[in-house]
Amino acid sequence: MDNKKRYKTIVERFDQLTTQMSAPEIIRDQSRYRDFAVERSELEQSVIRIKKYFEFKKTIEEDEDVVNNSDDKELVEFAKKEMAEINEDIESLEKEINLLLIPKDPDDSRNTIFEIRAGTGGNEAAIFAGDLARMYRLFAEKHKWKLDIIGSHPSEAGGFKEIIFMISGKEAFGKLKFERGVHRVQRVPETESGGRIHTSAVTVAVLPEAKDIDIKIDQKDLKIDVFRASGPGGQSVNMTDSAVRITHLPSGLVVSCQDEKSQHKNRDQALKVLRSRLFEAAKRERDEKRAKKRKSMVGSGDRSAKIRTYNYPQGRVSDHRIKFTTHNLKGVMDGELDEIIEALVLSEREKQLSEEIEKTREKTSE
Repeated sequence: MDNKKRYKTIVERFDQLTTQMSAPEIIRDQSRYRDFAVERSELEQSVIRIKKYFEFKKTIEEDEDVVNNSDDKELVEFAKKEMAEINEDIESLEKEINLLLIPKDPDDSRNTIFEIRAGTGGNEAAIFAGDLARMYRLFAEKHKWKLDIIGSHPSEAGGFKEIIFMISGKEAFGKLKFERGVHRVQRVPETESGGRIHTSAVTVAVLPEAKDIDIKIDQKDLKIDVFRASGPGGQSVNMTDSAVRITHLPSGLVVSCQDEKSQHKNRDQALKVLRSRLFEAAKRERDEKRAKKRKSMVGSGDRSAKIRTYNYPQGRVSDHRIKFTTHNLKGVMDGELDEIIEALVLSEREKQLSEEIEKTREKTSE
């Protein structure tokens, strides 16, 4: 199917959905109405551009008629110039439309669980882990998402040795999945008297929230221990055995949760994290099989890969995967991540588009 036919089909589907959503029987059926609304919303930006594409095509046809049939030389020259400009616009517009029409990862609409852990750098790494947690909290607030802390291990020097939280909201995982990997900071620590720049690292894991329907966990595969919650330095912060540690015997995964006062709530939170870790592992295996031929993936999910550096002396943030640099360090740390995330999403979708084009070429040559 050529682009013109494909685009026409998409506009027809969009108009069909618009009509169906106004039908009384659909309005009464909230489940169907919601499905139609989601599909229509996903097509809307593409349709806006497709309609512009058809406007351009109509103008080209009119200009071609002038070039072929008019005796007015000045008018013919104007038509030729306009055609050249519009053809460039059409090429750019087709790329935008094709990028928008790449099928989304079905997990993009899920809530997401963040696990931030201090790596190399001692106290400074823990402090930076706290800075990243604040950065994501502010980013979530800007998008009107909800953030709930699941578990944390504060550091005596400030920040966290580890913090786990859930961000709930529209397209949360889709926007934040590229944050997984090693985040490196270069700055002079507050505790450094000599003023030397130190390099520390923090590991970020980003998991799509898994539901019971996604991952079935057999209770006999779990070893559950309860213990007394403790704070920085090991001091007891709870007089009852409310903290919970769950070991998933088949995989060896261990999850602890102690932030809630209720043992039952800690158990539920720990199971939520365990389920999401198992789901992410299965998803990563599936994605790796699908992407064997790809040399690199923006969202490969490799937690050991250095993805970004925050250089405080130069006020610079660099994302190494797409060679993106901004000098708005303060803004980024205050949650202004949209520019970086949009660049990462665009880079990944361009790679997907290149793959689709290559597949089409291979099928054509067969």
